[in-house]
Amino acid sequence: MIEVWTEKYRPQSLEEIQGQSNITNRLRAFVKSQNFPHLLFAGPAGVGKTTAALAIARELFGEHWRDSFLELNASDSRGIDVVRNDVKEFSKTKSIREDIPFKIIFLDEADALTKEAQDALRRIMEDYVRTVRFIMSCNYSSKIITPIQSRCAIFRFEPLPKDIVRGILIKIAETEHFEIDEDAFELLYDASEGDMRKAENLLQACASITKKVTRSAVSEVVSFAEPKEIEMIVKSAISGNFIKAKERLNETIVRHGLSGLDVIKQIQKEAWKLDIDERHKLELIRLCGEFEFRMVEGSNEFVQLAALLAEFAKLKK
Repeated sequence: MIEVWTEKYRPQSLEEIQGQSNITNRLRAFVKSQNFPHLLFAGPAGVGKTTAALAIARELFGEHWRDSFLELNASDSRGIDVVRNDVKEFSKTKSIREDIPFKIIFLDEADALTKEAQDALRRIMEDYVRTVRFIMSCNYSSKIITPIQSRCAIFRFEPLPKDIVRGILIKIAETEHFEIDEDAFELLYDASEGDMRKAENLLQACASITKKVTRSAVSEVVSFAEPKEIEMIVKSAISGNFIKAKERLNETIVRHGLSGLDVIKQIQKEAWKLDIDERHKLELIRLCGEFEFRMVEGSNEFVQLAALLAEFAKLKK
């Protein structure tokens, strides 16, 4: 049976979670006291939010933790019905553990809940606080209504630093018996941006092709242009060579199968590194934001990217 590495190497306890020590130390204190308020985990994908919730349940309830733990993905069941039915029914019954009088409901991607569902949820959180604790995870805490946020202790997770991601990937490589080049680590981290789940999935895809993972092997499986490619495109544009920049951009998009938003994100990232006047750099960042908004609103990606490069070329004047 082929295992998904994100599950195979998922930490089983709070102590095993790396890169979030400030948060896990506070969560361990909650577990030790066998009591905690409702929790809200906010932060980017793949940084340990779901893992932390599962670890809390395991450490609190032991071997039979699933009997006292309900996990719902709010992006799949995002309406008011799931709150009124599944959540409310689970909240009505007590925990089978005498020493821990409450159960846990974990709402993953809670920022996908509709406004009506969140309004219904806040009342349940109040009425059934003796029998259930909620742990909610989200990418954007601003999408959670204020009454729910005020009922929760909020923990903000950060993208994992490069040394943590590198250490985990090295451990996986040693366990699975293959090698990784240093350049491959760099590209894996650039592509994942601190998202451990994405880094592990990319590494597993690479390892299925070769037992020696190189930068070129990573480039084959990742939908990500080399930073040098984007840098050359931007430099060509701001030097006034619009046609050359546009041709390189179209070639890069086709070769890597990138979306317009992917390209804008990489251009914005590389713009900070350019050795140009600070005012020009700020203008590049402003233009990236403006043209990203146009794409999100539904404008043609190729037209907007060409227009972005044209604006870059005008900076030479």
